[in-house]
Amino acid sequence: MKQDNSSPYDDIIYLPHPVSTKHPQMSVTDRAAQFSPFGALTGYDAAIKETARLTEERVELDEEEKLRLDDKLGMVQEVIIEQPELLVTYFQADSRKSGGCYITVSGSVKKIDVYEQVLVLTEGIQIPIGDIYELEGELFNVSS
Repeated sequence: MKQDNSSPYDDIIYLPHPVSTKHPQMSVTDRAAQFSPFGALTGYDAAIKETARLTEERVELDEEEKLRLDDKLGMVQEVIIEQPELLVTYFQADSRKSGGCYITVSGSVKKIDVYEQVLVLTEGIQIPIGDIYELEGELFNVSS
């Protein structure tokens, strides 16, 4: 018995690929995009990342720590003309969610603006005095 190797597509298999005269040929990238997953929830990934991003809670200083910081700011004010070098740790609130983070910067103090309640460094950084957590520097290590 002889097998028939014919196929139902034998009559069209070797014909040239049809090209539309009305529509331009789609690029490979656009063709691939047809098969990519549908992003039904636009922004969902960003929302998940934002929720997962950790923030710290602000530590409230007790009265003794506030007085110690006030004393240090007074010492800085006394030698402000020398632009003392300080290491300042302060709390920066997060603009998107509750909490924030503690930032430590190093710089020379340009001025203490009592009216605006900010510590201004020569680099232009302005730190709200109420957000300062710690001040460190050679100035505070001097023995009396």
